[in-house]
Amino acid sequence: MDSAQPAAPTTSDPSTAMRTFGHVLVNTAVANITTSYLWWALTFWSYLATRSVLATGLIGGAYMLFISFSSIFFGAVVDHRRKLTVMRMSTTATLVAFAVAGALFFVLGEQTVADLGAPWFWVFAVIILAGAVVEHMRSIALSTVVTILVPDERRANANGLVGTVQGVAFIITSVVSGLSVGFLGMGWTIVVALGLTAVTLAHLMTISFPEDRVAAAPAESAGAAIDLRGSIAVVRAAQGLFALIIFSTFNNLIGGVYMSLMDPYGLELFSVQMWGLLFGIGSTGFIVGGLAVAKFGLGRNPMRTMLILVVVMGLLGAGFTLREWAWLYIGGIFLYLCLIPAVEAAEQTVIQRVVPLERQGRVFGFAMAFESAAAPVTAFVVSPLAQFWIIPWARSDEGAEALRPLLGTGDARGIALIFLVSGLIIVAAALVAFRTPVYRAISRTYLAAAPSGADADADAGGPQDADGPAGLAAPDDATLTRAGTVDADRRER
Repeated sequence: MDSAQPAAPTTSDPSTAMRTFGHVLVNTAVANITTSYLWWALTFWSYLATRSVLATGLIGGAYMLFISFSSIFFGAVVDHRRKLTVMRMSTTATLVAFAVAGALFFVLGEQTVADLGAPWFWVFAVIILAGAVVEHMRSIALSTVVTILVPDERRANANGLVGTVQGVAFIITSVVSGLSVGFLGMGWTIVVALGLTAVTLAHLMTISFPEDRVAAAPAESAGAAIDLRGSIAVVRAAQGLFALIIFSTFNNLIGGVYMSLMDPYGLELFSVQMWGLLFGIGSTGFIVGGLAVAKFGLGRNPMRTMLILVVVMGLLGAGFTLREWAWLYIGGIFLYLCLIPAVEAAEQTVIQRVVPLERQGRVFGFAMAFESAAAPVTAFVVSPLAQFWIIPWARSDEGAEALRPLLGTGDARGIALIFLVSGLIIVAAALVAFRTPVYRAISRTYLAAAPSGADADADAGGPQDADGPAGLAAPDDATLTRAGTVDADRRER
């Protein structure tokens, strides 16, 4: 196969390939649940043991930043190794890290490890952080496994299943981690995580598929450790692909606002026990959204679908705190979380088609790095603004009176104002994105890169499918380009 062409699955038996994909997906689900379980448990235990908000804040921020900084390296590893090998390496590294953390905890004792004045707390946290972060290499590898095992016309559905798995993991870990720390303690929680990680590694050793191969061309393999330059070159090779990654960060940008303020707003409305239960109910939106994508797909142009959903996401964010009504807030969270799997699946589906397999790891890694950095940046900006300016102003007599006509009354009107403004900003950004040339470019790239017979009606379709809302001219056939097939090395020269 010409290395410049987007890769198609080479599976001779589609049913066998889908069964194999199912095994890999379930295995990854258990791995995600296990690492998230221990990471959330660490966060809960850290606060209970130290009563330090600073400790939990630094742990959470470091986690997101470590993912961002390491993802480009992970992408290069995925491109230059067999996918199952990468998954086994990742799981082994996680198992070793958790084992070292457990040994440290039991040898030194809980009181010593929990002492913020000594270095052991931070050593313990960083070791668990490393084990949790390296597991994200599996997520990048899983996206390329979809390319290998799933036919092009079914990839959006497969990506929806991936979103469903992530939603299930999110709900399970958010509930089980607290129960585990409360009833078992941190020591037994580490033991449970070690056991589950060992089980996933053993199961992974039983999986194989002949299509698994080293994707990157030999010339690209030399000296590609972090390969930031190569990752950028690959992204630039597909016309409009960087814009796709930018558009995908819209979800993460508004997510950074929610990361900072969603829990405080909920705790203003409910007791901590009731808020945990209601948030778990709202989080079922992850599963509903993922299953919807798995059943219905994303349409002929996932880019258009993505931006429409981002508009809806912004409207939900702007509206679900207009009044301090419990049903409005929980319903808004449910609908918002329904949209996240579709937005993420849209990005994955486009990349899987327009980027050659041998370069997909670096593109997924670059995208993960870029998007992971967006949420903490927004959180770090919004948190101090909310704490020191907006919330105090909203609780003053002057602020409360100014906000009353639009947002009603209540203690959390400052947070509601931030949600309203940030939601409307996201809506405006998505509507502007519809009108940009890069949106039309990536839409053309996606349609032009379709395998023979797929999207056959694209040439006959109206502008609303190729380019978004009516009023944007559809590209004529002479302008269609397979930008995704341009070789990155030729572009650098």
